[in-house]
Amino acid sequence: MLRNLPPILGPSLLYALRAMGHGDRIAIVDANFPAESSGPECIRLDGISATDVLGAVLKVMPLDTFVPAPAQTMQVVGDPDAVPDIVADFQTIIDEVADKPAQIDTLERHAFYEEAATAFAVVQTGEQRLYGNILLTKGIIEP
Repeated sequence: MLRNLPPILGPSLLYALRAMGHGDRIAIVDANFPAESSGPECIRLDGISATDVLGAVLKVMPLDTFVPAPAQTMQVVGDPDAVPDIVADFQTIIDEVADKPAQIDTLERHAFYEEAATAFAVVQTGEQRLYGNILLTKGIIEP
């Protein structure tokens, strides 16, 4: 057992987060996302919401401050300006938990898939809400 770590961060996810370097990306995705076939290692957290995973990850991982969009979600098909409830929830979590909060940017659906395919890892959650997908870019911990 370890202290001060959210219990949903199991060994595989903790390893990935620790092994990632500055600028590496991790995708937290919903239950509908094609995570297993996307390319990067797929870490499964079935039954856990994407919002809970995002909050836990941001407690231990800083967001990158050297890129314009360290948090990106998938645009709603046919309505790119729409903000699904889950994306609003993601923004609230980032604002409350991240050491350096950032505004969420969006990517067109296929562009999101392409970016997720280059991530260090993909965390497939049990999230049932549509568009419950977010890409995070890891930052640095300043001395």
